[in-house]
Amino acid sequence: MPPREAAVAAYVDRLPDGADISVKTLAKVLPYGQCALRTALNNLQRAGHLRRGSEHVIGSASARWVTRTFFSRTPRDDAWWAGFTRGDVPPEQQRPTRSRAFVLLAALGRAAPALSLSAADCAALEPYVTMWFARGATEVQLLHAPTDGLPVPVHHAAALVRSRLTAKMSPERVAPHTARTVLRVLECAKCGAPGQPEALPGGECGPCRGEQVPVPAGSRGIPAGEVRDRMAEVRAAMVSRSGRTRT
Repeated sequence: MPPREAAVAAYVDRLPDGADISVKTLAKVLPYGQCALRTALNNLQRAGHLRRGSEHVIGSASARWVTRTFFSRTPRDDAWWAGFTRGDVPPEQQRPTRSRAFVLLAALGRAAPALSLSAADCAALEPYVTMWFARGATEVQLLHAPTDGLPVPVHHAAALVRSRLTAKMSPERVAPHTARTVLRVLECAKCGAPGQPEALPGGECGPCRGEQVPVPAGSRGIPAGEVRDRMAEVRAAMVSRSGRTRT
C-alpha cells in the first residue's frame, strides 16, 4: 500500500464507530489536502478496505437511515461486503472498535478538563456507562451526571465519576428482547446511486465503470418516423396559433 493510503488507513482504523471521516475533517488532522485525501479514500475503496452507503439505526426516540463509510482493516472482496450488508459477517472477523460507552468517557475531559480520564480509567468505568445506556439514558444525561457541580479541586477523577454514575443511575428498565435486523445499503462511490452489492463490484455501479445499461425487453422507443410526424404537427399548431394572434 502506498505511504499516503497507509497513513490514512492507519488513522481511520483508530477512530471509534460513527466518527466523521469526510475529507474536510481528515484534512484538519492529516498532512494532506482534500483532493489528495479524496483520492486516497477512493484507492482504499478499490483495494477493498472501504465502502460507502447508509445504515438503518434505531436511536432512543426513533429509527432513521444514516450515511455511513464502512472501513475494514483487512482488504475484503465484493462477496465479503455483500455479506456485511446482510449482517452475515462472523463477529470475530469484524474490526474491534471502542464502544459507545468508552468514547463518551474519553470525551468527558473536553466537557470538564478536571475529569480527563486515562484509557485504563475509561475501560474500568465502561460497564457503568453501558448500564446507563441499557436503562434508557441519553448521551446528554450521561455527560451531565458526572460533570454538574464539580468540587474544586477534583482529587481523583475516576473515583468521582464512578461514585456519581453509581449514585445517579436510574432503576433497571425491563423490556422484551427483540432481535435487531441489520439493514444496510451500499451506494456507488461516484454517482451515489444505491444498489445491490453484486451490482457494485469495487464500490462502483455499471454506468460509472463504463458499462452499457441494458434496455428492458418490453420497452421500446418512439420510431424516428413517428417523431418527425409529431414534430411537424407541433410546428403546424404553433404557426396556426401565431397567425390567429397577429390578426
